[in-house]
Amino acid sequence: MRSSRLLSILLLLQTRRQLTARELAEELEVSLRTIYRDVEALAAAGVPVYADQGRAGGYRLVEGYRTRLTGLTEQEAAALFLVGMPGAAAALGLTAETSAAELKLLAALAPDQRDRAGRLKNRFHLDLPAWYQDAENSPQLAAVADAVLHDRRVRVLYRRWEEPREVERLLEPYGLVLKNGSWYVVAATPGGLRTYRVSNILELTPTDEQFERADGFNLTQYWQEHLEGFDRTRLTADAVVKVSARLAGKMYDVSYPALVKAVAAAVAEPDGSVVVTVPIESVQNAAATLSRFGDALEVLEPQELRAELRELGRKLHDLYS
Repeated sequence: MRSSRLLSILLLLQTRRQLTARELAEELEVSLRTIYRDVEALAAAGVPVYADQGRAGGYRLVEGYRTRLTGLTEQEAAALFLVGMPGAAAALGLTAETSAAELKLLAALAPDQRDRAGRLKNRFHLDLPAWYQDAENSPQLAAVADAVLHDRRVRVLYRRWEEPREVERLLEPYGLVLKNGSWYVVAATPGGLRTYRVSNILELTPTDEQFERADGFNLTQYWQEHLEGFDRTRLTADAVVKVSARLAGKMYDVSYPALVKAVAAAVAEPDGSVVVTVPIESVQNAAATLSRFGDALEVLEPQELRAELRELGRKLHDLYS
């Protein structure tokens, strides 16, 4: 514990140049007496730390003294500040570890690079949840992350869409993925690799059983293949739609990627409208999705989707008439 605190004092002085004993005590949540003893221990170990006297004084390191992170270049350390995810780190229970790592990264930089890293950190921010959505509450996330890190099996009670809604599963968690504010765990099961939404894990019981990962497993590659397969099974049909000139001119405001892509590649009619083909999940789902465009979009095919929209319009008319 003390060795970790001594390293923290060293890195704090290296990154902030000068700190009083009280500032160090507040930063590390220890007493002033502890800071005095720790600074004396650093000096005895050969670290060139000294105290400036007076109201503007404090502890400093001799100019030019720096400890380094072996194998990490200044450019690599600076770039890491662009991919920081404090929200994700907090959800995983790694806030303290993230702060410690950030301090070490800052200590690895020369003064001018340290200033640049500070600008990057303060001028770029990653906000993962989509608009109009909050990040999901996943009470079991920390326990899942611990199982992932230690290759340990877990028993879970999981809520799914199909009946029976609540099922028990024995999982071998391979990795965690954060997508649009939602966490997913990729886990091995008797039926092969499966993906589970962490917020749908109602109960989790750790076990003492460890498992061996399949050779060659790559989380990034698996997730990409999973997304592609999900779209293939989800988008099973096509719809031909006519997009009015009014809507076609506002595609930058439309949150429907398939429609935006199709309109961008289409050739407009003389009146400015475009006819495009878009993949759909089901007639009912497509009707709910496309109806929000009102009379700015007309479904030409299939006829079942036109009928579903007509029935939806009738119900709305009856409800509000």
